[in-house]
Amino acid sequence: MGIKALPEALNIARSMELDLVEVAPDANPPVCRIMNFTKFKYEEQQRAKESRKKATNIVVKEMKYRPKIGGGDFETKTRKVAQFLGEGHKVKITIMFRGREMQHPELGRRILDRVAEEVTEVGKVEVMPKQDGRNMTMVLGPDKKAQEKARKDAAVAASEPEPAADAGSAPQEPVTAPEPEATAPPVTSPEPDATEPATPAPAPVGDAT
Repeated sequence: MGIKALPEALNIARSMELDLVEVAPDANPPVCRIMNFTKFKYEEQQRAKESRKKATNIVVKEMKYRPKIGGGDFETKTRKVAQFLGEGHKVKITIMFRGREMQHPELGRRILDRVAEEVTEVGKVEVMPKQDGRNMTMVLGPDKKAQEKARKDAAVAASEPEPAADAGSAPQEPVTAPEPEATAPPVTSPEPDATEPATPAPAPVGDAT
């Protein structure tokens, strides 16, 4: 509308039942806009509310390992790390060395590499491993692309139907092993009875003459 005097600009805004709003006071001359100021403030509040909803509160979690950690403890801690990454948090992995363990930093680096490999479906390395006094640290961050790919792969695997049996083939009857034929028990001939030798009959005794 060009440069207008303030009273004229106000009259124009009132005739349109709108407001005259100064948007660039430091300009020469100042810049104003004719608008519905109440509607403008409401829309601005809605945009701010939406931006707060979309903003994610990223918290840096920490998980501590020992260079000689057992297999069970390693799996438990690493599952927790994967859970944190899945929730959108960053995770600081700390390897704590004690005594002579400081002479073997490769043990700590090996643990960090294993952790990074185990969580590739949900996270990625943001800060590479580095020695920090008696500790060795590494920072993992959530990997949205990897998480989305893992979800899609899981959905595809769940939707695949199980292989069905061929319709043309008749169902086969179960094959049962033939029962063994009954065999008669062996017949044994009776052994002859043992006969005792006959004892001679006693001779008759005559009268003594």
